[in-house]
Amino acid sequence: MSDPTSAQQKAAILAEALPYIRRFHGRTVVVKYGGNAMTDEALKRGFAHDVVLLKLVGINIVVVHGGGPQIEDLLGRVGKKGEFVQGMRVTDAETMDIVEMVLAGKVNKEIVELINHAGGKAVGLTGQDGGLIRARKLMLPSAEKPNEALDIGMVGEIASIDPEVIQSLLKAGFTPVIAPIGSGDDGETYNINADLVAGKMAEILKAEKLVLMTNTPGVLDKDGRLITGLTAKEIDALFADGTLSGGMLPKISGALDAARSGVQSVHIIDGRVPNSLLLEILTSEGVGTMIRSH
Repeated sequence: MSDPTSAQQKAAILAEALPYIRRFHGRTVVVKYGGNAMTDEALKRGFAHDVVLLKLVGINIVVVHGGGPQIEDLLGRVGKKGEFVQGMRVTDAETMDIVEMVLAGKVNKEIVELINHAGGKAVGLTGQDGGLIRARKLMLPSAEKPNEALDIGMVGEIASIDPEVIQSLLKAGFTPVIAPIGSGDDGETYNINADLVAGKMAEILKAEKLVLMTNTPGVLDKDGRLITGLTAKEIDALFADGTLSGGMLPKISGALDAARSGVQSVHIIDGRVPNSLLLEILTSEGVGTMIRSH
């Protein structure tokens, strides 16, 4: 016989989810999928099930993924060491080949397979498909020499996004899974930071939410405590005093741009928490930092 307490808890959970399902039905949520959630087998399967469940209750999910650990692994095997500047991967021609191989070939296909195996209908894309992401070379401002820019190789910034292919897939009931690789005007291939792609994608698709999954509980203050809510002004102060650095820089920049451009809410959540995506979207239990434009 089943435990009545457990049945009541399940009923309570479903009842709590109902207003969120009603509110987000037919809306679009862009999810940046990365960190441990991409490497731990149980978390990977959990993520795929979350995506399928959200789709079944009528929420359009668009997945943008990174692949940092997998890229590092393959670079190590060919005797190269990954190098980062301001949270961006330095990408020479050989590294770009590896990035493309890992993101478009291995990681993208694996995520698509996981979602399809969980009962979904996922389709894998890179920014090159259907002219989705046009990119140009990214030059980073130098911290030491304000008038100079740093060239970090085949790293791109987004020139434009054409959402037509994504909208067509969503309309047909598919879940797009996007690798953050873009095309330049002369056919060059660029590695683009996945957080920035997710942010811009959310903005262009007029998404209800942008959810960035990461390996931390969210944005932490100098004492390592979670900051549950942030405004643009507070973020500027955290940049200025050095609280935000490294991989958090592009994450926060992408999140803030999306919030300022009309995305209703932006969340940086802990991908190490099982079912963190469901918890963030369908319950009142926020599991990270929410970013608002003001």
